[in-house]
Amino acid sequence: MRHGAYSYRHDPAVPSFSDDRPVVLFDGDCALCSYSARTLLKHGPRFCLLPTQSDLGRALLVHYGLNPDDPASMLVIEDGQAMGMSDAVLHLARHLPFPYRLGVIGYGVPRPIRDAAYRFVARNRRRLKGKTWCAMPPQGVDMKDRILG
Repeated sequence: MRHGAYSYRHDPAVPSFSDDRPVVLFDGDCALCSYSARTLLKHGPRFCLLPTQSDLGRALLVHYGLNPDDPASMLVIEDGQAMGMSDAVLHLARHLPFPYRLGVIGYGVPRPIRDAAYRFVARNRRRLKGKTWCAMPPQGVDMKDRILG
């Protein structure tokens, strides 16, 4: 996933969007991903969320070489750079409060092992039962300018 910073700005297939805050692309049809998105809404006020099922989400996945019909990786785009798989999860954990921040201990695990574990969870994530994406924010959370797409 090597692209120059803000490379999507020069891709005519990617609609323009406000990228002044980190953007987290997530699978809105996955209960685990939706739970994570709601957690970010509640505890990660610096992040904007973007379902991969949106036109913008699909365009960004294609831009970064991911299949929009089977997004096996979430993406975090910050300062024009995209990161995926375990790097994205650990990056988010770094910016969340305790106890979520404890996830940074994963940096001690070699990336190939972290990414293999990520791929295992990603392949099996839709087997988990639960609610999928709902635009209703957690109680007391202002979504203004935090949901894209």
